[in-house]
Amino acid sequence: MAYISSTLVPPSVMLVDDEASFVETLAKRITKRGLKVATALSGPAALDQLKSGGASSFDVVILDVKMPGMDGLETLRAIKQQHPNVEVVMLTGHATVESAIEGMKGGAFDYLMKPCDIDLLMAKIDRAVIKKREHEEKILQAKAQMIALKKGF
Repeated sequence: MAYISSTLVPPSVMLVDDEASFVETLAKRITKRGLKVATALSGPAALDQLKSGGASSFDVVILDVKMPGMDGLETLRAIKQQHPNVEVVMLTGHATVESAIEGMKGGAFDYLMKPCDIDLLMAKIDRAVIKKREHEEKILQAKAQMIALKKGF
């Protein structure tokens, strides 16, 4: 199944989970579907990559909720504060209604249970990328209108 077929730039995803074997396996599965994948084993490591690579280099972050130290909800808040255009899909094996609600209130695009079906995850990534790119296009259009107004067009 091809994803984001309407764009020339392949989507870029960051996987954030403290379980290295899970991250490695999921990264391989997503890469085989044509997406660019980066990984991080903690919230702070993910934030460092977003900062150094520039948030525009990532379309979607797949983020585990339960991690030692900085958990997924804290990481989500930091991502949305520092990089508001990056879409975040929360992924957990320990879902509760409360954490799902808190994640969605915090700006998560969606929330999935581990293990999740790869096609379902890819569909969520696809929709998140489309939302991000449409939002970026609106920002560019607004900037172009501001420039045109300033120049008297």
